[in-house]
Amino acid sequence: MKEAHTVNPVVTANPWEPLRRHTPARIALGRSGISIPSAQQLEFQLAHAQARDAVHRPFDVRRTAEAIEAVGVPTLSAHSAAPDRASYLQRPDWGRQLDAASAQALKSWHRGEEHDLGIVVADGLSALAMERHAAPFLAALLAELQRDEPAWRMTPAVLVEQARVAIGDDIAELLAARMVMVLIGERPGLSSPDSMGIYLTWAPRRGRTDAERNCISNVRPGGQDYPEAARRAAWLLRAASAGERTGVMLKDESVPVLRLEQDDAPDFTLTQGCGPVR
Repeated sequence: MKEAHTVNPVVTANPWEPLRRHTPARIALGRSGISIPSAQQLEFQLAHAQARDAVHRPFDVRRTAEAIEAVGVPTLSAHSAAPDRASYLQRPDWGRQLDAASAQALKSWHRGEEHDLGIVVADGLSALAMERHAAPFLAALLAELQRDEPAWRMTPAVLVEQARVAIGDDIAELLAARMVMVLIGERPGLSSPDSMGIYLTWAPRRGRTDAERNCISNVRPGGQDYPEAARRAAWLLRAASAGERTGVMLKDESVPVLRLEQDDAPDFTLTQGCGPVR
């Protein structure tokens, strides 16, 4: 009788495995033979599917507006010049400008008063991020700014479908805002399909460049949480208003710089950037 052969199911562990508790990054996965273990492969495929779904998910404007209004911020709705998701992904320039109907509606709403801050909530590359994080972040930001004198004159939050960062410049011009804050869904990563980015621009107008904006990235409970993001945003808003500048001319000094002794200094650098939804 031929003897049956069995497959050894043992996974060879990676010596860095204890570090996995500190990060959602895919490190120290171990191996099975010359391949990654089946469980980690399936987790990767799930994360990839979640990232793709986030990019194509329709923006639930109504529910997001209700959540934002519940924290005390009125809302308006608008649409970019990209008529649908396929057009938005293929024509980034259309996502940077309002369609004619939205531009006219915002003109009609504006009654001539000036605002210190325009607020834009854009779906970007992850509507899921905005549905989850826009309202709680705005609640935390209002709490940070409530002690400021004089009080900030803010526009309603304008919720925009099929939008990119620069659409905030068009909206702020129409609503006469000295500065604009764009909350937008960042490009999904394989551990963060719902990451929100925040872009601040002083004197917004069409033609502003990315060098003229400040960015706060990875806003979500598993990244930069709402209170910390709100503290950084409030610091930048105050500094931008006082110095009348943003971007490369305004360094974010809201977080103290960690100074390490030479012996403790790491031999590598980790950086965190904003997802390219521009």
